[in-house]
Amino acid sequence: MYKLFFNLVFKRLDPEKAHHMAFFWIRLASSIPGLRTLVASVLAPRDPKLRVKALGLDLPGPFGLAAGFDKNAVGIDGLTMLGFDYVEIGTVTAQAQPGNPTPRLFRLIEDRALVNRMGFNNEGSAAVAARLAARPKSGAVVGVNIGKTKVVPEAEAVGDYVTSTERLARHADYFVVNVSSPNTPGLRNLQAVDQLRPLLSAVRETLDAQTNGHVPLLVKIAPDLADADIDAVADLALELGLDGIIATNTTIGREGLRTDAAKVEAAGAGGLSGAPLKARSLEVLQRLHARTEGRLTLVSVGGIETAADAWQRILAGATLVQGYSAFIYEGPFWCRRIHKGLSALLAASPHATLGDAVGAAARS
Repeated sequence: MYKLFFNLVFKRLDPEKAHHMAFFWIRLASSIPGLRTLVASVLAPRDPKLRVKALGLDLPGPFGLAAGFDKNAVGIDGLTMLGFDYVEIGTVTAQAQPGNPTPRLFRLIEDRALVNRMGFNNEGSAAVAARLAARPKSGAVVGVNIGKTKVVPEAEAVGDYVTSTERLARHADYFVVNVSSPNTPGLRNLQAVDQLRPLLSAVRETLDAQTNGHVPLLVKIAPDLADADIDAVADLALELGLDGIIATNTTIGREGLRTDAAKVEAAGAGGLSGAPLKARSLEVLQRLHARTEGRLTLVSVGGIETAADAWQRILAGATLVQGYSAFIYEGPFWCRRIHKGLSALLAASPHATLGDAVGAAARS
């Protein structure tokens, strides 16, 4: 049914307008208590065997929504209603910013992929913090993903991230430093260890100063990093006592696409996400797992479409997995299919729990 609706309606709409329309209906449904309960009972079945302990949190399952869908924390409960086990909001910047000119989001349907150059369009960390502070407690696990304001020079990036951390620290179940989007000029330069070390250290110190407990801190990296740079980030994360790494963000590569080259060219610059990232995101995960030897929580994202994809990442070393692009193509029953598939795969495996399965492929 959804695929028919996608072909008849969403496919004909500008992707960003389609996103806003779909998100409006998700938020509307979740605002009606009886309807929210009914939808959740259908779309968000919970198998106790999928529960995961990670980052000091007790999660109903391993499958979360990656940052980018809910930039301003306006639909957390609606997204949880659809079955996401946790929701990562953002990317949020210290200053509000409109993002890049439109059009800035494109579908590559033949590749089940997206190209975006959104440019961290968001209301700013003060507004998002106020919204998070005002929302009733619902039990939803919320990650907060922060990035650099576009107009702030690289030399002042640490202060910019610290400002957002000061405002948002008390409202996050876990915190993510995004230095890997290709759509903010110079941002990826911050992945270099000599720049990343002071940035992550400052954010960690600020989190500790703003909260009584330990807020887990992760860094999100790009799939385009060279293997040596991936190792360097992993070593730095261990050195600084980070809680985890999210791998990976979007890619600037366009290799191996099935979409007509002229259409890809017309989409222009931006980060490519979706199915084409599957192989590289898995490679990065495997490298991180080998390098960190299970001492960090690894969150795998990029090209995850099915329960089999998620299960492969768990076996390769991911404690948690995330998706986004496939949500556009799969629709509201996507989480249900992922959860039911993972339940079946776990039941058919030699592992008693998902935790036992993490990294099993590397041990065999």
